[in-house]
Amino acid sequence: MGLRAMTLTLTNCGKRPYVVDGYPEVVAVLGPEGARVTGVRVVAGTDQVPMAPRDPGPKAFTLRPGERASAGLYWRMAAEEGSYLRVAPRTGQRAVTLPLPDPLDIGPRNTLGVTAWVPAI
Repeated sequence: MGLRAMTLTLTNCGKRPYVVDGYPEVVAVLGPEGARVTGVRVVAGTDQVPMAPRDPGPKAFTLRPGERASAGLYWRMAAEEGSYLRVAPRTGQRAVTLPLPDPLDIGPRNTLGVTAWVPAI
């Protein structure tokens, strides 16, 4: 049906507890050459991505060192390939560029819905 999904994982690699609250900030979807895939709209939640599962909504929790949190990424299939994500744990924090294990076939004029962080099981 064209719905795509990917899990984003955040690991506390530090020595102190880390408070997680809200949504990851996806700054950009980047193509194979590292250029921004233009026209991709990133939204908090999944309401604007047809047939995507419900977003659990933001709820604060603490990760002890070594613990993980996860968030879902949902989009509808399109023609252009995204090979990297520029993402931060939350708005205002430093973003990093992550290579994706599989391309995001999202393309221009498409919506990427991001769920809130939840403790990873």
